[in-house]
Amino acid sequence: MKLSFEVPGDSLAGINIFVAAARLGTFTLAAEQLGISKSAVGKSIARLESRLGIQLFQRTTRSNKLTDDGKAYFAVCAQALEEIGAIETSMRSRHDHLVGQVRIDMPAAFGRDILMPILIDLCRLHPELELVLTFSEGLTDPTATDVDLLVRFGALEDSSQLIARRLATQNRVICASPAYLDAHGVPMTLEDLNQHRGVVGTSKGPPRKWLVRDNQQIKSIAPKRSHRLSDGGAIVAAAVAGAGICQMPFSIVERYLASGELVPILASFSVIPVEIHLLWPTQSYQSARHRYIIDELVAAAARGFTATPGSTPHDPVVTTRSGLA
Repeated sequence: MKLSFEVPGDSLAGINIFVAAARLGTFTLAAEQLGISKSAVGKSIARLESRLGIQLFQRTTRSNKLTDDGKAYFAVCAQALEEIGAIETSMRSRHDHLVGQVRIDMPAAFGRDILMPILIDLCRLHPELELVLTFSEGLTDPTATDVDLLVRFGALEDSSQLIARRLATQNRVICASPAYLDAHGVPMTLEDLNQHRGVVGTSKGPPRKWLVRDNQQIKSIAPKRSHRLSDGGAIVAAAVAGAGICQMPFSIVERYLASGELVPILASFSVIPVEIHLLWPTQSYQSARHRYIIDELVAAAARGFTATPGSTPHDPVVTTRSGLA
């Protein structure tokens, strides 16, 4: 048996007119927006209703309200037109320039100091590319929030909901300001930390405890007396100001170590690397602009923007995992 499917030549145009009329509430406004006559709108809707065998609108002299069937049909048609528009924009972008928004959530200090300069440079090449950047340290589910991409530090748990691409792996650094160490002494063992003040994260921010290696065992610790801050940049700023000792990924404290504003301590204990991942929902449509941002961030990581000196940047790996440990 040979099956054939025929779609009337004006069916897509009719759908476009129907969606416009449904959104605007009257045939008159739809006609003005589309640049056609009111009668043309009415005839197109009538042909569509005839073809479908249902009534889409309850017509009155003042407005046209969708029927229950019309509401259901509108939801599907509106989404379909948006997807078609997105695909067409994406395909044009491949041959022209990138257009539209990319929404990224990232840790505050790492995002502001390292990723933002890269992203701003990319936008100079594509002026119609719009960034919507948010900064948070805790767990965020991009499938439940208005985010396209998510950057996070830490180990990941298996999940089929997110795709994760590893950007880099770098060392954690325990450090403090020279002024703090002059005033309180330099801790030489993990037990010595009990006599010091730490600057740690919160439940909705960077980790509240530090990961260390002691006698070949990995353990989490924290000084008994600690300042707790929800922002990685604030933690570093507090440590630079002499408030206490912190443990942060190397990229976030690199410039302060280079300037001498922070001094590394307990280096033999803080040798547990931390991974940086770029995450996005498994089911999301990857437009050209999203693909471009992903590829450029991966390329920047491969050039070593977050690599610890003396180490070789890891090759990016794609997995389907989520959830930070």
